[in-house]
Amino acid sequence: MEKISKLPLDKQKEVDDFVDFLITKYQFDKIEGESVGEKRMRNMGWAKGQIWMADDFNETPDCFKDYM
Repeated sequence: MEKISKLPLDKQKEVDDFVDFLITKYQFDKIEGESVGEKRMRNMGWAKGQIWMADDFNETPDCFKDYM
């Protein structure tokens, strides 16, 4: 902490941002009793049934057939 306090304010902000990144990456932080990873997992699947793909998705559109 002593070393960090000797840095200019903009560099202290960079250190703070990096620490936040490490907390998120390694899931050290707890959010309402859950780790960050657990909270992300809880939200997975929220759009289930709302996304669809056309039956002819892999077919080349007529306007591009000249280029094939």
